[in-house]
Amino acid sequence: QVRLVESGGGLVQPGGSLRLSCAASGFTFRTYTMMWYRQAPGNVGNARRLVATITNDNRPGYADSVKGRFTVSRDVATNAIYLEMNSLKPEDTAVYYCNRYPSPLSWGQGTQVTVSS
Repeated sequence: QVRLVESGGGLVQPGGSLRLSCAASGFTFRTYTMMWYRQAPGNVGNARRLVATITNDNRPGYADSVKGRFTVSRDVATNAIYLEMNSLKPEDTAVYYCNRYPSPLSWGQGTQVTVSS
């Protein structure tokens, strides 16, 4: 079964850190660019925003809002990608999702990250 499963979210104080994981299965993981998105709380229909990407040859890319604080990585041996998040801010609060490019999959459950004191 082709699927992506996110995990690792939680409640953290401002300035804290979290490490998110995305486990991939059912497809040739190493050939895809993988991406992290987030969807902040608020209005219904609030769009998911791209946070970070990592290409199949391990080139990372970041949204300006997280550059210097987040680090994306991938492990071909375990078919997983990770998002190391440091210096977290309240505005990082969101549900985080992973997906692939090309041929993105249906969105999974995501993992909730809440940054609050």
